[in-house]
Amino acid sequence: MNQLKKDDPAVYELTLKEGQRIENTIDLVASETHMSQSTLETMGSVLNHKTIEGYPGKRYHAGCEYVDEIETLAIERMKALFEADHANVQPHTGSSANFAVYFSSLQVGDKVLAMNLAHGGHLTHGHFASATSKCFNFEHYNVDLKTELIDYEALAEHAKRFRPKMLVAGASSYARLIDYEKMSQIAQSVGAYLFVDMAHIAGLVAAKLIPSPVAYADFISFTTFKTMAGGRGGVILCKEQYASAVDKAVFPGTQGTSSVSNIATKATIAKIATESRFIDIQQRTLDNAKLLADLLSNKGYRIVGGGTDTHQVVVDVTSKDLSGAQAEQTLEAIGIITNRNYIPKDTSTKASGLRLGTGPIAIRGMKESEVRIIVHLIDEALHNLDNDSRLNQLNKEVLALCKQFPVYS
Repeated sequence: MNQLKKDDPAVYELTLKEGQRIENTIDLVASETHMSQSTLETMGSVLNHKTIEGYPGKRYHAGCEYVDEIETLAIERMKALFEADHANVQPHTGSSANFAVYFSSLQVGDKVLAMNLAHGGHLTHGHFASATSKCFNFEHYNVDLKTELIDYEALAEHAKRFRPKMLVAGASSYARLIDYEKMSQIAQSVGAYLFVDMAHIAGLVAAKLIPSPVAYADFISFTTFKTMAGGRGGVILCKEQYASAVDKAVFPGTQGTSSVSNIATKATIAKIATESRFIDIQQRTLDNAKLLADLLSNKGYRIVGGGTDTHQVVVDVTSKDLSGAQAEQTLEAIGIITNRNYIPKDTSTKASGLRLGTGPIAIRGMKESEVRIIVHLIDEALHNLDNDSRLNQLNKEVLALCKQFPVYS
């Protein structure tokens, strides 16, 4: 970054500091990842110069012969990877992909049934703070408060009463598998589209380690970071009969020009996702998450939903008389990065949960022995949140572990 150092020393120094922070902390944020060097190179390449509007072969600007090939490659690779009829690789983010799905098939004011945010859903699933709630008539289904799992019979009854035009499956903090076949049956029973948001679990699906929704869903969205470990961006998969509507909803419906560099990283991660190294990382991600949940449970932490089938572990920290914010801040003080999260029992603005994800540590090569160390560090920190001396010592232990597993060597 020699030119950046010359042109803007302040941003140069902050970028270096962020790189150091990444190397010297353990990232357990479920929505984050450590991108490959090839992804970083592509995102910072000459591909950022080009403006594109439209689709390959049908652009509104000249000079697109090579970027047309890149986008076509990304489309074909995503279709093959997920065995989908159609793929749109232009969405800037998962959220923009979700907006495009809604506007591809719904009219303003149409009914949508989605998961409650505190029970595992996402802001773009009709939360009052999201513009989605201002465009469509959302109701939300909950998990069973005893099991903290989706009650499909209750959901079917809710759908029968509400008669939505679209049923949304998928979540941002639900660690269990979703039965897409049952979701499809519920949607069909009321004449609704089934839309699956698999932003968090796309890498696990790509590696064929957990079930895919492709056979059951009309529309699917996901991000290419999180477990996919590619660049930041969104993708929409859909059945062939909705391809034209989805493409029009993306451009010109909900966004203008798209980032060619991000489209290129989508092509690259779709290629990498077919390779054994990627599949090994996804398997390690699953193994680490299950062990993390089991070890934390053994230490007296209540695991929301009773465990995990994915990369996520959601912990009810009130079982240790803590709030989510207290747990998050204490762990950050020793160099373990997490995020506080709402859980099903929460009825106020105070989050009682801590959401953990094992994707980043799996990419660093951490396995069972390291997960055991991390659980020890978490437990020690949360039992000594007012003991600065102990927290400083734990931070040194985090640094020592990080040096054994560099992100970028």
